[in-house]
Amino acid sequence: MTPAATVPPPAATAPVSTGRSGGTGRGGNALLGLLGFATFLVVLEVVPRSGLVSANYLPPTSRIAGALAELLGEGRFWAAVTDTLRGWFLGLAIAVALGVVVGFVLGTVPVLREFTASTIEFLRPIPSVALIPLAVLLFGSELRSVLLLVVYAAFWQVLVQVLYGVRDVDPVARDTAYTFGLSRWTRIRHLLWPTALPYLLTGIRLAAAVALILAITAELIIGAPGLGNEINRAQSGGAVDSMYALIIVTGLLGVAVNVLARRLERAVLSWHPSVRGEESP
Repeated sequence: MTPAATVPPPAATAPVSTGRSGGTGRGGNALLGLLGFATFLVVLEVVPRSGLVSANYLPPTSRIAGALAELLGEGRFWAAVTDTLRGWFLGLAIAVALGVVVGFVLGTVPVLREFTASTIEFLRPIPSVALIPLAVLLFGSELRSVLLLVVYAAFWQVLVQVLYGVRDVDPVARDTAYTFGLSRWTRIRHLLWPTALPYLLTGIRLAAAVALILAITAELIIGAPGLGNEINRAQSGGAVDSMYALIIVTGLLGVAVNVLARRLERAVLSWHPSVRGEESP
């Protein structure tokens, strides 16, 4: 039977970039990123005003900014942001907990790993949006529908990474632990966990982005409360400026999620060679 993971493993042993490519440090990269985003906003302002695209379909940055300023003063907007973040956080937390438990169980029991290999490879490629009819049938437009889609999508990101991490244990260290008669819990705590942790954090970073995408998608299609639903309402009501402002907000949330995930990696993996190399002068 095929092994539990047939795709090439990502470079999870070095989950944090060194930030030295091209001679620029972390601050320089952040500055270049801000400059690129500012350039994008300028282009978004110029294109509709030059007549290349009708402002009725692509409003300039100034109009989007005005609509965003109005949204910031509305309680409905903040309620939508809260609903989206709640669905994202709860779904991600459930997916991470399940991924860690199932990943360690399957990874440490070869028989179970082989027994579930084909099932995992069958279920993992199924897109979460294909489960939307099932979610609506079971839970309607409630939060549980969002959680079903978010958990399903994020779970595989964590599970596969944990399986790779457990399999990446140094054979010499594993044999030494068996030779000294270390208990199963001791091996997990001092051998499996430190090896799998970089992989797990990579999986959490990937799952966090996927969870946000699925949360907004579920709200947009199912009609569950949140930013996705507000985008749909703005589009249906012809409020194009507000629609783009809400889209910008979802993009900013995605950036914030990625930044927080990378900071979590650096904080938890302060002992890891990739992080120590990044912080060294």
